[in-house]
Amino acid sequence: MNQNYLQKVIAVALLSIATISCQDDEDGKSVNQDIDFSYSSSVPPLAVAKEGFEDLEITSLLSSPDVLPQSPSFVFGAQPDGAGFMKDPAGDGYVMITNHEILKSVSRVYFDKALKPIKGEYIVDAVGGLTRLCSATLATPQLNGFGPMFLTAGESGEESMVHGIDPFGPTTDKSRTDRVLPALGKASMENAVPLPKVAYPGKTVILIGEDQSYATSHSSAGQVIMYMSTTVGDLSNGKLYALKRNDGNQVETSINIGSSFDVSFVEIPNAKNLTGAAINTAVNSLGAIRFSRVEDVDYRKGSAKNNREIYFTATGQASANMPVEGFTMWGRVYKLVLDNNNPLVGKLELVINGDATPGTGIINPDNICVTENYVYTQEDGDSYYTAAQHDSYIWQYKISTKTNVPWLTMNHKRTDATWNSTYNQSGEMRFGSWEYGAMEDISDVIGVPGTFYVNIHPHTWQKDAFLNADGSGLNTNKEGGQTIIIRNVQR
Repeated sequence: MNQNYLQKVIAVALLSIATISCQDDEDGKSVNQDIDFSYSSSVPPLAVAKEGFEDLEITSLLSSPDVLPQSPSFVFGAQPDGAGFMKDPAGDGYVMITNHEILKSVSRVYFDKALKPIKGEYIVDAVGGLTRLCSATLATPQLNGFGPMFLTAGESGEESMVHGIDPFGPTTDKSRTDRVLPALGKASMENAVPLPKVAYPGKTVILIGEDQSYATSHSSAGQVIMYMSTTVGDLSNGKLYALKRNDGNQVETSINIGSSFDVSFVEIPNAKNLTGAAINTAVNSLGAIRFSRVEDVDYRKGSAKNNREIYFTATGQASANMPVEGFTMWGRVYKLVLDNNNPLVGKLELVINGDATPGTGIINPDNICVTENYVYTQEDGDSYYTAAQHDSYIWQYKISTKTNVPWLTMNHKRTDATWNSTYNQSGEMRFGSWEYGAMEDISDVIGVPGTFYVNIHPHTWQKDAFLNADGSGLNTNKEGGQTIIIRNVQR
């Protein structure tokens, strides 16, 4: 680690405990009075609260047409997905790191102390990104024992890899292709999520979702992968494992709500030196569970015990609008509880099953955000199943009661001609034409409880002005993107 990088790490640590202008709220919690929630992007929020959650306060934070004062040529590009948020170590504001999936790029946006965007730039472009970059996780020394590092997973086939990006790295590095982490394997990956350092002291444990759909019986299909090292922060010398049921059953749809299964992570020998194709073959021969597209992973917040409770989505798939035998079609959410002392063993259960409520319940869950008491599951409904009866939702699952209700929906306004002329140029009117990216809890960073942001992919909103946002010249996509702020979120 060079001296400049070490100084950045120390600065982030100090800023995380810096005093802010605050007063107590009704619950006695400190509230940062510098934050100006009256600020709004030039584009209204593209999502609205569902019935029963009218107390949510939703504003738009950043949208593609916004002109930032210190970088007027910057364009917040298409498909903002995985993201990370932190204090700015060089000032009194904040920094947001965001994947732009279809652009294969990563942007960095600076905010002032009032949470108003002031500057934007790209730290990874389509050359350096190599593959589509979907979900992501920001690792920090305070939480994970290493970093700061933006772990962003590649998802463009079985040879894709996870990148380890310095969130404060120079923009001149944006085309570098040597920041991948071979020890974390090769697969069509969606996210790489390091557990907090208190979950397994002295170890680095990273959960990875493999977003592979059904293939032949000789390939793995979607997987839950674990990277583990017995050294904190070691991302080069650990081992790679795949999740299997101890009874050897690989069929996803043999898992039903109300049942719990003993599971373990089995080692993929020599994974660091294998191709993705070879890993696919090895994992299947090891008897790993064959899920339908494991898109995102998150852990329960709170105590170390909570942190060992993992939730992940299986997005699902179909063939000619019909189920594929053995795989979920409408999508699922699973809970995996790891052993207190050994992360390689645990209990697996199904907690949400879209196949039980086709078209009316959850549809193709993608990103997931877990708090201490709730699981927020974001839909990616653009499979366009004919039985789908609603637009993409975010669902709120209450862990204590096991109840799952719609919480947020897209603000399409399909009957508003003026709205459609701006945000629906493609003419696509089917349910699910927009999807969500990351949902992140930024309460502790900005000092305002119950504050989250959500990224939105409004796929039908397309303008030539949004072309080539990363400056690589390799992207023809011209979609807009948006980040919204949601307050009064139950945690």
